Amino acid sequence: MNKHVNLLDLDRQSMEVFFTDMGEKSFRASQVLKWIHQQGVIEFDGMTNLSLSLRKKLSETACITPPEIVSEHISNDGTLKWLLRVDSNNCIETVFIPEKERGTLCVSSQVGCPLDCSFCATAKQGFNRNLTVAEIIGQVWVANNALGRYQKKERIISNVVMMGMGEPLLNFDNVIKAMNLMMDDLAYGLSRKRVTLSTAGVVPGIEKLGNVSNVSLAVSLHATNDKLRDELVPLNKKYPIDQLIAASRQYSKTQSGDPITFEYVMLDGINDSEKDAHELAELLKDFPAKVNLIPFNTFPGTEYQRSKTERIDRFRYILVNAGILTMTRKTRGEDIDAACGQLVGKVLSRAKRNKVNNMGNRI
Repeated sequence: MNKHVNLLDLDRQSMEVFFTDMGEKSFRASQVLKWIHQQGVIEFDGMTNLSLSLRKKLSETACITPPEIVSEHISNDGTLKWLLRVDSNNCIETVFIPEKERGTLCVSSQVGCPLDCSFCATAKQGFNRNLTVAEIIGQVWVANNALGRYQKKERIISNVVMMGMGEPLLNFDNVIKAMNLMMDDLAYGLSRKRVTLSTAGVVPGIEKLGNVSNVSLAVSLHATNDKLRDELVPLNKKYPIDQLIAASRQYSKTQSGDPITFEYVMLDGINDSEKDAHELAELLKDFPAKVNLIPFNTFPGTEYQRSKTERIDRFRYILVNAGILTMTRKTRGEDIDAACGQLVGKVLSRAKRNKVNNMGNRI
């Protein structure tokens, strides 16, 4: 058995294997999962329904180590952003967005991002590595702990979105295990519709996701033709729009017709014309789709500007008129660089980025 396994790396199935390998009953997994994720206990001495001998054995073979909070920033609108250390060279960012009816946690899946989308600050930081299960679900644990859930004994985070740093489908296995914990009744107990995975369009990953998970899917589209999307989202050169739409349709079918959310960042003079809106409506016709229009959030060195409010409103009007449920996302946390596309963390970029043509080969 490996010395000092981080139990945050284990979903229910993996935890049961861990205990049976120790010669213990598999139900110990349920007890420990509840202690960690529902009670916030990460010291074995505090797990009082475990025998002293088991607690001693656990302290010798395992640990529970979440990411470390380096700093916390609070926006004027109440949004919280944590800088979390995941190793000696790298930090990630995690954001909590409080609203009247819900609390949404935006979780990262990679240290940096390899996709190089031209309008995203994270992409400019380079890419180092995938996050482990412990580092992904650890963000949920850290946020719950910082927000006082374990002291107040009440749910504060009602939704989790895999929309932070990185492309979740390029860290497939770890993301799936982490999302399983988010939805596990022994851990965070979120319904599948309250856990959302956002992808830039890794088509094989979408296809594989439909076979193993039923979380909500959001697709970062941002353009209605391949020429423009190739510039904005270079991954499109490998998986063009027609393939992406087909995979999204199929995913919806595997989820009994649940709608797919398409995210569309509004870039002034780039993708925000009435023609673009009509083309998007045509692309999504007869499709169980929702559209989130995202006002562009600026960052140092960017060439883009946010679309004018009246232009965004006109774009939305055209889509709604075409029968497509469309919302304009309210910008939150912009004053602390916590808004969509602004997360940067601290990334020690390794070598050169993988070329787009190599993306998805691990799926």
